[in-house]
Amino acid sequence: MKAIISKYILDVNGIRENMAVLVEDNKIYDVVPKDKLKEYDVDEIFGGEHYLLIPGLINAHTHVAMTKFRGIGDDLPLDKWLNEVIWPMEKEWTPEEIYKWALIGIAEAIANGSTVINDHYFFADEIAKASQKLGIRAFIGQTMMDLVEFPIAEPEEGFKFFKRWKDRDEIVKPVLAPHATDTVSLELLKEIKEFSEEEKTLIHMHVSQSREEVLRVKKREKVLPVEYLKKAGVLNENFIGVHGVYLSNEEVKLYAKSGATLVHCAVSLAKLEGSVAPIISLWETGGNIAIGNDCAVSNNSLDMIQEMKFAAILNKVKSQDPTKASAKDVFYWATVGGAKALKIKAGLIEKEYLADLVLININKLHFTPKTNLLSHLVYSAKGSDVEKVFVNGKLIYDQGYFPKFKKFDYEISAEIL
Repeated sequence: MKAIISKYILDVNGIRENMAVLVEDNKIYDVVPKDKLKEYDVDEIFGGEHYLLIPGLINAHTHVAMTKFRGIGDDLPLDKWLNEVIWPMEKEWTPEEIYKWALIGIAEAIANGSTVINDHYFFADEIAKASQKLGIRAFIGQTMMDLVEFPIAEPEEGFKFFKRWKDRDEIVKPVLAPHATDTVSLELLKEIKEFSEEEKTLIHMHVSQSREEVLRVKKREKVLPVEYLKKAGVLNENFIGVHGVYLSNEEVKLYAKSGATLVHCAVSLAKLEGSVAPIISLWETGGNIAIGNDCAVSNNSLDMIQEMKFAAILNKVKSQDPTKASAKDVFYWATVGGAKALKIKAGLIEKEYLADLVLININKLHFTPKTNLLSHLVYSAKGSDVEKVFVNGKLIYDQGYFPKFKKFDYEISAEIL
């Protein structure tokens, strides 16, 4: 049995002081006062008095291999960025290159406190292998589209990938990943619906991420994107939509009622579209919200702590209300909201929850005066404050070192570059 000790434990249910988390196998066995540790058969102890322990952050939408393109195509509108810059480069991908750059992206995500990624990309087998190498919990879908000529996104490969990885790994799980409402036909969406119902799997898809997408769907289908999803039969609690920047008021109501999750990528779409999704409207209507970094091209980092801060602040600007979203709201979205979307028992530090945990060094100037640690985490912390990351009860990151991979961060980047 392992024990993880810290000065403070923080999740959305509040803060606890001078407690220890006992971990057995892949789950939290119990949370007990530190002075009771001697009553348990503990083999290893991690942490110390200068740490804050939080649930692992869940990056509910990302494209980890796109770290290769960081810094390319900045300051362009989304449609031009995608069609004229990104897609031409993506068509040149090879499996070997995807694997190498996925390692970089996953390592960066882990080092910044992510214990889970939900990735949507090409050559998904390589991303799955990279996830295994580093030990992150991963949900991975092979991008599928049929209304755009894109050879590495053939729909059949998405189904084949799912079948190859179903039940193959304890913490690397396949999902279905249709690209977007303007690149996937109604016929293909209906096929995906049937497959997902048979396999009881999640569907991960971009929705209403640009004005052009909305216009194309409306012209082709005579309905708005969320109405299109409902028409196809995929809009339900197993659907994870991403962005939703241009959802109408009626779409917000329809989406919330469906039980689907919307992943808020605040930095990415503010940068690409100069806009913020109606997240607060969806949240107040009862919808589930998660948070994602999107990719290192549009973000331009894979730092979920930074993402929480931007999500809170941009929504305050959008709503013109400094109370919306609160620090607690965005912390919920980054933990419990993501866990709910992915159907995993994570996001809280409680008995029987998955032992996906992060130790943050709070012996830093920007963590003083330690009077409001939730505020300090969301508004003051940095991904670089993360020192240790545990996934499924195992230490996968330790101050720059990745034990499962047996390499330091600088060794990984040096080998690839």
